[in-house]
Amino acid sequence: MGSPVFLIGGGWDRAEVYEPFLRRARGARRIGCLIVDEGDGAAQFARYAEALGKAGPACVPVPLLIPLGGRFAPESALDGIDGLLVCGGLTPAYQEALAECLERLPGLLAERGLPYAGFSAGAAVAARRAVVGGWLVDGAPVCPEETGEDLAEVEVRAGLGLVPFAVDVHAAQWGTLARLVAAVGRRQAPYGVAVDENTLLGVHDGEARVSGAGRVHVVRPAPDGSVTVRPYSPGESFALQ
Repeated sequence: MGSPVFLIGGGWDRAEVYEPFLRRARGARRIGCLIVDEGDGAAQFARYAEALGKAGPACVPVPLLIPLGGRFAPESALDGIDGLLVCGGLTPAYQEALAECLERLPGLLAERGLPYAGFSAGAAVAARRAVVGGWLVDGAPVCPEETGEDLAEVEVRAGLGLVPFAVDVHAAQWGTLARLVAAVGRRQAPYGVAVDENTLLGVHDGEARVSGAGRVHVVRPAPDGSVTVRPYSPGESFALQ
C-alpha cells in the first residue's frame, strides 16, 4: 500500500472521524477538499470546512471545486496541499471527474506523502473496482431506489485502486449492504466493505481498522459461489487480501 487511506461512510455527527486523517497530514495541514460542484459547491465546502474545524489537530481547508462534467488535474491541484479529502455527492460524477487520473493520482499521493480521506462518494471511488450506484440486479431490487445515484442497474467502474476491496457507504442507514453483497456475489469485485455513517475505516500497512460510531461489514466470496458477511465494530481490525 502507498499513502494511508481513510474511508468515512457518510454522516455529519462525528467530527472525530477526521482526526486520524488529520494526524497523518504534515506541515500546515492544508487539506484539499475535492468537491464535484453541482451548483452548491461553495456551500458544500463550508460544511466540510466546519466539520474539519471541529476535529483535531487544527488544519486549513482548501476548496478544490470541479464543475459537474469536469476533470480533476491532480498535479497542479495538489501543489501546497498536505492531505486530500475527496468529498461526497453523486458517486458516478466523482468517478467521472477522476477518470483521467485514476492511474496517476495514487502515485502522486505516495510520492508526496499525502494521506487520502474519502467521505461517502470519495470512499467508494477509492476502490480498485468502485461500486458507483444502482439499485437493481437484472431488474430485481437489492436496495432502495433512492440510493441508486441516478442509476438503475448496479454499476461497478474502475476506481483509484487505493484499497483492494470495493466500498459501499451509508450501509446501515441506506440499506446498501445488499448492493455490495450483490456486486461481490456476481464477482464484480474481489471482496468489499460496507461502512456505516459516522464510521471510519483506516487502511495502512496491510491492515484496516474501524473507529467511530458504527460498524464495517466485510463481504467475501465463498468457494460455493455464495458470500460471507462479517461485521467489525470500533476498535477491531482485519488484514487486507
